[in-house]
Amino acid sequence: MTLQNWVQNGEGRLRGGPHPERARLDAETLLMHLMHRDRAFLIAHQNEILTAEGAVSYYALIERRMAGEPIQYITGEAEFFGSPFTVTRDVLIPRPETEHLVEKALSLAANFEKPRVVDVGTGSGAIAVALAHKLPDAQITAIDISAAALAIARGNAELNGVTERVRFLEGDLLAPVAEEEFEIVVSNPPYVAESDRKSLSVEVRDYEPAVALFAGRGLDIYRRLIPGARDRLVAGGYLALEIGFGQNTAIARMLAKGGFGEVELIGDLQGIPRVASAKRR
Repeated sequence: MTLQNWVQNGEGRLRGGPHPERARLDAETLLMHLMHRDRAFLIAHQNEILTAEGAVSYYALIERRMAGEPIQYITGEAEFFGSPFTVTRDVLIPRPETEHLVEKALSLAANFEKPRVVDVGTGSGAIAVALAHKLPDAQITAIDISAAALAIARGNAELNGVTERVRFLEGDLLAPVAEEEFEIVVSNPPYVAESDRKSLSVEVRDYEPAVALFAGRGLDIYRRLIPGARDRLVAGGYLALEIGFGQNTAIARMLAKGGFGEVELIGDLQGIPRVASAKRR
């Protein structure tokens, strides 16, 4: 069959999967990934015949997507803040919502000439790498408890040409920098309550790393991170956090009680509070 036929077959199969609205796009993406080609090639060569070996491989990719595996894990690629990232099941897939956190951190960084910034729970390195791109005079530190995640993050720093500008450390929250100070602490920590596990989509629940998703009753990490961040921030330094749905009131209260002022909650494109920032008093 031709490439066009295979895309049509893949689309038909995926219409019975977890995301029928993405069937055509996913079918094309998987074939492009298999052939190491772009969409323009598929259009120009739609009547080209796919080899028997290629057909078997393509069918296998379609079945992985049918089972709910995220397209980013299948292809090993994701985009964040306009840059390419490698992703595996050792790290969360970077979300568009997290770009709001990066934007806030960039605006906070404008208050300092050469800000020292630490990204807590860096995962794929998306936040740290994005900040390194946009803040050439900043000193960026990225911390994660997972050695496997840090390996991915280092690779992404290299992929994006910022290896020399990001320091990677392994450890729990801010423990690896217990004797240091920073102008900005930024974090997208685990914030999903264990009780919400069954409500998550199969892509998230069954494929993304639990250690990067779940935090007891949802606020557990914040209860440790907020006081820890205050201890590591210079006077007048800032903390910026991604937060979960419905957590804004509790987080704002924690920040106010934890020695922070100028608490700000920032909504996503739907107006849902997804970022909290505050200044160390």
